[in-house]
Amino acid sequence: MSALKRPPALAVGHKVRFEGQIRGVLEVTAQAVVVEDAEVGHRVVALIDLFEAPDFEVLFQPERMPLPAVGLLDAFPPETVKQALWWEAHILEVLHGIAPDAGPGAQPRPGYGPGSSVTSRQRVKAAELAAAGHDIAAQTIANRRRRYQAEGLVGLADRRPVRKRAEFGSVPELVVEAMRKAIKEGVDTSTRNGAYLIWRTGEILRESESEAVELPTRRTLYRLLAKLTKGTHTMGSAVTRRSKAHGAAAPFGQLTVSAPGEVMQIDSTPLDVMVRLDNGVVGKVELTGMIDVATRTLSAAVLRPTTKAVDASVLLARTVTPELMRPGWVEALKMSRSVLPHRRLLSLDERLEHAAAKPVIVPEMIVCDHGKVFVSRNFRSSCRFLEIDFQPTHKGAPFQKGHIEKMLGSVATMFAQFLPGHTGRNTDQRGRHPEQENLWSLPELQDLLDEWIVAHWQNRPHEGLRDPDHPGRLFTPNQKYAALVEFCGYVPVALSGQDYVELLPAAWRAVNSYGVRINNRTYDSPELGPMRLRDSGVTAKRGLWEVHRDPYDASRVWVRDHRGDGGWVQATWKYLNRAPVPFGDLAWDHVSHQLPKATEEELAQAVADLLTRAHAGPNRSAASKKDRKPGPAKAERRVAARTKAAPPTIPSPAVEVPRQLEPEAPGDDGDLAEVIPLGLFNPLEDPWRRS
Repeated sequence: MSALKRPPALAVGHKVRFEGQIRGVLEVTAQAVVVEDAEVGHRVVALIDLFEAPDFEVLFQPERMPLPAVGLLDAFPPETVKQALWWEAHILEVLHGIAPDAGPGAQPRPGYGPGSSVTSRQRVKAAELAAAGHDIAAQTIANRRRRYQAEGLVGLADRRPVRKRAEFGSVPELVVEAMRKAIKEGVDTSTRNGAYLIWRTGEILRESESEAVELPTRRTLYRLLAKLTKGTHTMGSAVTRRSKAHGAAAPFGQLTVSAPGEVMQIDSTPLDVMVRLDNGVVGKVELTGMIDVATRTLSAAVLRPTTKAVDASVLLARTVTPELMRPGWVEALKMSRSVLPHRRLLSLDERLEHAAAKPVIVPEMIVCDHGKVFVSRNFRSSCRFLEIDFQPTHKGAPFQKGHIEKMLGSVATMFAQFLPGHTGRNTDQRGRHPEQENLWSLPELQDLLDEWIVAHWQNRPHEGLRDPDHPGRLFTPNQKYAALVEFCGYVPVALSGQDYVELLPAAWRAVNSYGVRINNRTYDSPELGPMRLRDSGVTAKRGLWEVHRDPYDASRVWVRDHRGDGGWVQATWKYLNRAPVPFGDLAWDHVSHQLPKATEEELAQAVADLLTRAHAGPNRSAASKKDRKPGPAKAERRVAARTKAAPPTIPSPAVEVPRQLEPEAPGDDGDLAEVIPLGLFNPLEDPWRRS
């Protein structure tokens, strides 16, 4: 059985092969077609005879006329558009045989009816226009017809207003390529101005082996430079320039998230506020925050003088732990008073009874940059402990974590600028003496930031949280969280108190008779008795014991009881009574460099003396201005202040600190030692002669 064959479609203007000739289709009716004929001009052929002819073939079908670029008509003067419309009416009559303004049932005028070719109609139209006083040749009409079929109405207009110009004018291509190379060389270097780039362009041309090219005028080169550097920050911010140059060349994708914690982003940045660290020492701190992409919840934010790997782990711990109400917070900030599903969550975790109105979110994926804090082994281990996917971005691509970048900027505009000591983003925005204002201390500023997050950020309608069905409505992070919980059935799982210690950095040490020693510090506790001088049983670590510590609080460590139930035993620093103020690795390392061969007791005493001197301030009456050395004293005060400003971030049981013995006051009736003056040095005297 032969397959059915659909007859080809014919229209005016087609070229067909029939009876050994290539003929143009002049007219098509329901049963016949008028084609060109070499002998009689035209011939009427029945469609059935044409389709059944053995050599019948459709050779050419004219393409459909493209849609006119109507938008370009706005660039033409009104007179030009009017002239183009006048031409369109005549061209349409040449193409179809009937004028566009003819009424229904109108018949073609003489010379435009069936059997007339397009060429003959063009001649008739030229004669008609000549009679009307328009001296237009038939060839001109043919050219206009072809332009109209290719470009539409725009093809009939004077196209000089929209004519394409050379992108860089008459500047030689070699000069353009040389300047592009000079601009590319400066992507990763320091920012330079246009004069250098123009000079470098000339040097590149002279170094090339191509034929000599004369440079255009300096004004032309500056115009070329402005075109080539548009949007690249070549002569602006080096950070922005590198980010744009190393960004993705492909179109940006859209990451779709539908559940809280599915994708979270973390980053840190200096906070634009001066903080009073301790004893009048003023400095800046760093803000490390984590945001949930699905709900835009700022799950945690910590302020530290210097961000370290443990801060990222602590931030992770705060993210999956309820934010408890603080003394002085209003009742409206409670979770029970918010839109969050408090009753449902309370049945899962009783600690939410006194929690603040901020959701608890367990991350499934964390996106971060390549900062040492986030790619550290400590933070990676914390992510593995919580079964979180760790996803670093491409280098030099901050747009891949744009949500946290935007959040950090929002903190500066919506929170930091209202604080005393605001410094602005750079020195151009800094006022006069912001350090002299009434500054907040770091713990006070942390409390203010936590309260601002709960009170303002979580209840602020966010531009990125819109209702898909009603785009005009914005959600707050708390509202979006509640909606997604209803949608995806998300259940948060908060960490226990022991999990905090798990997120701290670990070290493996032996438990000796005197306790555990870490960084020349000895820690001991009565609970370490069963572990002393014993093997932990961990063969891979040669029998050492796992010890976790907080770098911001050197007063205590936690030792895992491998031989027992695997719990934690807290050990206190042996010389804590010599330095009752907890201090961290920053102060310890500062003194360790000054006394590299000192004993542990001497180091402890030196750190205690450093904090004492920092608290008392410099003794300006002891030395003159000429002999004063403020550099080391100022550095010691800064180290002490930054250390004391970072309180312990891990909650732990209370530790009884041994009472510090009061030093005995020296007696008033003590005998004074005899003062023996030094003799004068005589260079001519024999040093071996005995007196």
